[in-house]
Amino acid sequence: MSRMVSPGDTIGIIGGGQLGRMMATAAKQMGYRIAVLEPTEDSPCGQVADIVIEAAYDDLEGAKKLAEVADVITYEFENIDEETANWLAEQTDFPQGSKVLGTTQHRLKEKEAIQSLGIPVAPFHAIVSIEDVEEAATKIGFPAVLKTCRGGYDGKGQRVVKDEKELRQAAEELIKHGECVLEAWIPFSLELSVIVTRSRNGETAVFPVSENEHRDNILFRSHVPARIDDAVCERAKEMALKIVTGLDVVGTLAVELFMLKDGRLYANELAPRPHNSGHYTIEACKTSQFEQHIRAVCGLPLGSTELWSPVVMENILGEDLEAVLQSISRLDDVKLHLYGKKEAKVKRKMGHLTATADSIEEACEKIESLQRVNVL
Repeated sequence: MSRMVSPGDTIGIIGGGQLGRMMATAAKQMGYRIAVLEPTEDSPCGQVADIVIEAAYDDLEGAKKLAEVADVITYEFENIDEETANWLAEQTDFPQGSKVLGTTQHRLKEKEAIQSLGIPVAPFHAIVSIEDVEEAATKIGFPAVLKTCRGGYDGKGQRVVKDEKELRQAAEELIKHGECVLEAWIPFSLELSVIVTRSRNGETAVFPVSENEHRDNILFRSHVPARIDDAVCERAKEMALKIVTGLDVVGTLAVELFMLKDGRLYANELAPRPHNSGHYTIEACKTSQFEQHIRAVCGLPLGSTELWSPVVMENILGEDLEAVLQSISRLDDVKLHLYGKKEAKVKRKMGHLTATADSIEEACEKIESLQRVNVL
C-alpha cells in the first residue's frame, strides 16, 4: 500500500460535518483539493470543499461519483453503509478499507477485537433477544450499561441499569434497533483518550494523552497533558499502538479509556477517525490530528506529535453559541473554532474554544474567566 497521493490531487471525504471540515482545511493548506459526499446542503465541510456531491451515505451511485473525482477517499465518521464501504475498498484507493469499519460499527465485535489483542475491556454479554436478559444479568451483574451494537454516540443508544427489571425494560426498548451488548459498570476515576495514527506505509505516531470531562454524556472539556502518572500515560499509549497495529488500522484512531483509582486501564470505545478529544492538537501540537490523518492516508511521512504547551479544549454547544457570539471581543486569549452549522440546537456541537498556557491550571482559568462574564 506504499503509494503517495501528492498535493494537487483530490481527496474525497465521506461526511460533511465538522471533522470533515477541519480535515479539509488541513488538506487544503497542504495543497490538496477536496471533494465531499454529504446529503445536506451547505454542510460544514461542503462550505470549504472544491466539489460537493449531495447524496446519502448509503447511496452507492453517489460513492461512485465521488470515486470519479477523487484520487484517494477517506471518511469523517464510521457509520458508512457496508455495501458502499466494500465497493470503495475493491474499486478505489480507500486505504482505510472496510474491515476496521465493520469492527468499529458494531460494539460487540469491537470489544471482541480489542479483547483478542489482550487489552482489558469491561466484562460484556450479548443480548440478541429478550430471552438473553436473565443470563446476561447473572453473568454481568449490576450496575451495568446496556448499549445498542450499532449507532449511537454522545450517550445515545444506551441505558444505565441497576437491576434485572430495569435491564428488561431497557432491552425491550433498545432491542427494537437490533442486537445489544450489556457491559459491566466500570468505577472509573478518569476518562482518557489517545489519538494514534498509522500511515498506509505502516509508520505510527501517538499524540499526548488527553484527560476528558463529560457532561450529559457529551465531551465537555479536554485537558492535555493528562494529570496522571507517567507510567499510566505510557501504558495508555502502548495500548493505543497495540490496537492500531493489531487491527491493521490506516489513518487516525481514537482510543477511549477508563482509568481506575489504582491506575488500571480499560479500553472503552474506538473511533477510526479524528476525534473531538483531539481538537486541542490544532493549536497545541506540532502536527494536528487532521494534518496527521491526511498525511497517513496520502502516504506522506507522519509529522511530530510534540506538545507545544499545556492546553484545554472546551466544546461550544447550541445553548452556548449566542453568548459566545455576543462576547467575541473578550476572546483575545483563546482560539475560537465555529463549524458553520445552520441551526444551534441544544446539546449540538457548534464549535470549540482552545486555551494554551504554561500550565493546565492557567489554561483552565482562561476558559473559566469567560464563564464568569457569561461568555459560556
